[in-house]
Amino acid sequence: MKKTIRYYVLREKAVPEVLRKACEAHTLIESGKCRSVAEATEMTGISRSSYYKYKDDIFPYHEEKAAGTKVTMLITLDDEPGLLSKVLKTVADFGGNILTINQSIPVRGIAALTISFEVYPTSGEVNSLAAAIDETEGIHYVKILTQ
Repeated sequence: MKKTIRYYVLREKAVPEVLRKACEAHTLIESGKCRSVAEATEMTGISRSSYYKYKDDIFPYHEEKAAGTKVTMLITLDDEPGLLSKVLKTVADFGGNILTINQSIPVRGIAALTISFEVYPTSGEVNSLAAAIDETEGIHYVKILTQ
């Protein structure tokens, strides 16, 4: 007989401290802020055995409302130093979070850029962002592929 896995959503105050600290230690290790389990458990104040006991059973919950809209754009641009940086700054100015960047090798001084990013409900309109990128000197073409 297969055992059913059940999940619960709890407020932070209902989660025992050892579980919260195991989650925190796991985050420290995954983010690279700590290089070892020993270092992460020492920073969070739990034993290594507690960490290993709970590390695969607790994760922070991220509300779907907080998730953004994923957008992919195709942009053709001149092969000029700093132009990609201007595009990335424009995305950041609109509150976007870069997910992937893929730029082709320039042919006749023009490169194709595919960029994926996440924008949040508080961010500006995606069409306004595309227009702002298109207005940048050295940009030839901007198209929203997915949204």
